[in-house]
Amino acid sequence: MIIDLIKYLYFIIILFILGISGTFLNRKNIIIMLMSIELMLLAVNLNFIIFSIYLDDEIGQLFALFILTVAAAESAIGLAILVVLYYVRGTIAVHFMNLIKG
Repeated sequence: MIIDLIKYLYFIIILFILGISGTFLNRKNIIIMLMSIELMLLAVNLNFIIFSIYLDDEIGQLFALFILTVAAAESAIGLAILVVLYYVRGTIAVHFMNLIKG
């Protein structure tokens, strides 16, 4: 049982590191940055679910459900902002995002 937990934790660590590297290494494409943030949230959700099953407690699964709803709302709002930004500016490049600041 503990060996399976360690395998899952290695997988979660790899997912989280992929999300961090996608966020920090690709600073020009906002879509890939949003997908990397979603990947990090997925790794945290998987961590909650694995420990919830391992400890036989449902609280981790409840937290994972809340995080999934927040991630879905973040994706919907982020993509809606990007669509409006593309309509107004004609580009969604990250280096033009500082022009939005008031």
